[in-house]
Amino acid sequence: MRKQDLLATKPIARSLEEVGANPLRPTLGAASLTALGVGGIIGTGIFVLLGVTAAQNAGPAVIVSLVIAAIGCAFAALCYGEFAAMVPVSGSAYAYTYATLGEFVAWFVGWNLVLEYMFAVATVSVGWSRYLVKLLESLGLGSLPVALTTAPFEIGPDGVSLVATGAILNLPAVAIVAVVTGICYAGIRQSSAVNGIVVAAKVVVILLVIGFGASYVDAGHWTPFVPENTGVRGQYGASGILLASGIIFFAFIGFDAVSTAAQEARNPARDMPIAILASLVICTVLYVLMATVLTGLVPYASLNDAAPVAVALMAHEGLAWLVPWVIVGALAGMTSVMLVMTLAQSRIFLAMSRDGLLPPALGGVHPRFRTPHVATLVTGLFAAAIGGLFPIVVLGAMVSIGTLVAFIVVCMGVMILRRTRPELPRPFRVPAVRVVATSGIFFCGLMAASLPGGTWWRLVIWTALGIAIYFAYGYRHSALRR
Repeated sequence: MRKQDLLATKPIARSLEEVGANPLRPTLGAASLTALGVGGIIGTGIFVLLGVTAAQNAGPAVIVSLVIAAIGCAFAALCYGEFAAMVPVSGSAYAYTYATLGEFVAWFVGWNLVLEYMFAVATVSVGWSRYLVKLLESLGLGSLPVALTTAPFEIGPDGVSLVATGAILNLPAVAIVAVVTGICYAGIRQSSAVNGIVVAAKVVVILLVIGFGASYVDAGHWTPFVPENTGVRGQYGASGILLASGIIFFAFIGFDAVSTAAQEARNPARDMPIAILASLVICTVLYVLMATVLTGLVPYASLNDAAPVAVALMAHEGLAWLVPWVIVGALAGMTSVMLVMTLAQSRIFLAMSRDGLLPPALGGVHPRFRTPHVATLVTGLFAAAIGGLFPIVVLGAMVSIGTLVAFIVVCMGVMILRRTRPELPRPFRVPAVRVVATSGIFFCGLMAASLPGGTWWRLVIWTALGIAIYFAYGYRHSALRR
C-alpha cells in the first residue's frame, strides 16, 4: 500500500467519458430537479424537528437556528452548484472529492453520504410512522400496538449506549420504506411524477397553516425570544440555539440530493445549479415562516410532541379543521423525502461500484427500467431494518453529522480545484470562492461541534467500520489502479 495510491485522484476527463456512456435515462428538467430538492428538504424537519428543537433547545429563537443552518447550507450549495455543473455525474460529494482530494478521502465522504441518505430514509420513516398513528387516532380508527410502532432500542442514560425498550419492531416504518423502494425501482420518470404530486400537496398544506395560523398568533409567546440557559449545555441560551441548528440542519439536507441525479438531467450544466439554489431558497422561506407561526400559536414548551404542528393547531378551535390535512400533508411530505433519499443513495452506490470501491452488482442497471435496481433494493433493505429498530433522535443526529462532514469536504474541494485545475471549464462559478467556501467550512463545522458527544462517538465507530471495508475490498479492487 502506497501513500500515492490513497491520494490518487480520478481524472475529470474520465468522469465526463462516463457521462457520455450514460446507461441511465436523462428525463429531468430544471422544474423536476427543483421539485426533487424541495421534496428532499420539506419533511420530518418542518413537521417534527422544528417543534422539538423549539421546545427542548432554542425556544422561539429556533428561527435563528434555522437561519444559521440555512446560511451554512447556502455556502455549501454554491460549492455544490459549481461541482455539479462541471462534473455532472451521479455521485454527489463522493465524485467531487475523488476528483480533488483523492481516493481515500472520497471513500470517507461516500461512506458518510450513506449516513446522510440511507439513514435519512430510516429517520423519516420513523416520523412517518408516528404521524400515521396520529391519523388513525384522529379518524377514530383506533391505534396500532405500541410494540409494533416504536423502536426496540433507545438511548441509555449515558447518552451513548442503547437499551432495549421491550418493543418488537416499528412496522409502519418498515412498510413505507418498502413502498418507496418499489417506486424507485420502477424508474426515475415514475419517481419524479410521484414526487411532483406529493411536493405540491405538502407545500399547499404548509401555506394553509401559515396563512390561517398567522391571524391567531400571540406575540406574547415570543417573549423571551431567547430563553435563559438552564445550566445544561444545549438547553436554551446561545448553546441551545447552536445545538438546535445542528439538529434541525437535518431538515435542509435534501438540496444536495439533486446533484446525485446529474446523469438523469437533460441539461445538467444549466439546470443543476438552478435547482440546487432554488430548492434551498424556497424551503428556507417556508421554514422560517412556519417557525414564526408555530411559536406564536402556543408556548414553545407545548411543541415537545411527535406532531407539533397538530398540537399548535388544536390549541385554537378555529384551526382544528386543519389538523387532518396537516397530518396528511406530513405523511405526504415525509414520503417524498424518503423517495428522494432512496434515489440519491442508490446513485451513490452506483458511482462507488463503478469505481470498483464496492461490489460490481451494486452498479447494475435494470435493462427495462434503466435504474440501479440492485443498489435500490440494498438501500431499501438496510433503511427498513434501521428505521424499524432505532429511535429518531439517534438517527437524526447521525444524518446531520455525516452530512456536515461531506459539506465541509466539498467546500474544501472547490478551493483546491480552483488552484490545481484553473483551466477546467466551469459553466457555473462560485463568486468570491475563498470567502464562500471558508464560510461554508466555518458554519458547518460550528453546527457539527454543537452536536452531542454521543453522536461523535457513533461517528468514530462508523468511520472505523468504513475504513475496514475500504482496505478489505475497495483498495484492492479500485478501478483507478486497474
